[in-house]
Amino acid sequence: MAYRTRLENGIRIVGEEIPTMRSVSIGLWIGTGSRYENPSNNGISHFLEHLLFKGTKRYTARELAEVFDGIGGQVNAFTSKEYTCFYAKVLDEHYETAVDTLADMLLNSQFAPDEMEKEKKVVIEEIRMYEDTPDELVMDLLASGVYGSHPLGYTILGTEQNLLSFSRADIQQYVGRHYTPDNIVIAVAGNVPQTRAVEAVERFFGEGFSPLAREDGAGLLPPGFARDVHVRAKDTEQVHVCLAVPGLPIGDPRLYALVLLNNALGNSPSSRLFQEIREERGLAYSVFSFHSAYRDCGMFGVYAGTSPETVGEVLALVRDICGDLAKTGLTEEELRKGKEQVKGSMMLSLESTSSRMSRLGKNELLLGREITLDETLEGIRRVTVEDVRQVAQEILQQKFAIAAVGPVDGALLERYQ
Repeated sequence: MAYRTRLENGIRIVGEEIPTMRSVSIGLWIGTGSRYENPSNNGISHFLEHLLFKGTKRYTARELAEVFDGIGGQVNAFTSKEYTCFYAKVLDEHYETAVDTLADMLLNSQFAPDEMEKEKKVVIEEIRMYEDTPDELVMDLLASGVYGSHPLGYTILGTEQNLLSFSRADIQQYVGRHYTPDNIVIAVAGNVPQTRAVEAVERFFGEGFSPLAREDGAGLLPPGFARDVHVRAKDTEQVHVCLAVPGLPIGDPRLYALVLLNNALGNSPSSRLFQEIREERGLAYSVFSFHSAYRDCGMFGVYAGTSPETVGEVLALVRDICGDLAKTGLTEEELRKGKEQVKGSMMLSLESTSSRMSRLGKNELLLGREITLDETLEGIRRVTVEDVRQVAQEILQQKFAIAAVGPVDGALLERYQ
């Protein structure tokens, strides 16, 4: 049974009781990420994510880790462009301990200067590791290319220069402006009754905030979409290349058709891109399509990693396959199989409390409401061949932006836009 309520201070609580499980997952979702930064503080959301694990008034960094290890639980966090999430998964009997500790991390982190300096070194190594991972680096190159100076084009990790400049006062001010009750959703899924779940959140998160006035920045404006070619020359064995066009924002009703289009194009082993480029021709080990949905826009793209000698052939195949799909769409049988594939994948993923918690938290934070599994399945069921064809024509019959990392000439890539 799902529920939704709000504390007096403005924090929203969404949850689902799952009596058949022994675990409970708790997510602390904050509506801030790299989209809400500026050129001088890009990377601060991700750095702050690290700092909340580095010690509170009650616990040292080591003791925080020991709290969760001592109850056999898991705790972690991640930062995206539009939100940050801190989450824990524990046995139901340890629910209050997990909520108490997450609240302590949020409200009582010390941001000790010595811990900050140590963690700056850790994040710098993370940035350098990312630079050595070309299949991830190309995604950042693509985002900065299409979104330009808009904050959606910023990297989540930020830059070494910014990182080294962050002071304790910078961190405290950012917390005060963005980690505010009205910008927080707490999601709970597992074997904890609603009354117990809400009581613990209210007890530990009901007070202690010192919010500052929110800043309206460029990140709240919708971005443009530049269709250029961007190359990062790098001495790699493969060329890692992405093609992209504008997609759909989160909450758009056409997303159901786009999910099925994406599945048929390159998001499954039986998809057209995978079968033609990898299985039939052996031109790539990794090739897939993807869609990133944000609050007011989206990006649809294709990634492939291939040898420098076959980049042109792979790009030509991608364009031909996309063009054919836009022209002819899917058959009724392809659509039927796609629906079963998407439904099965979705329902299997929701067999864990972590997945259910993530679904609840993200939907509440970004859309302000719950999207039930039945509603999603009905949306998938209602998609027709014509719906997919219309979305394919809108999305795939456009000039592509292209980003590539590796030994490749940008002039070659321009032929396949």
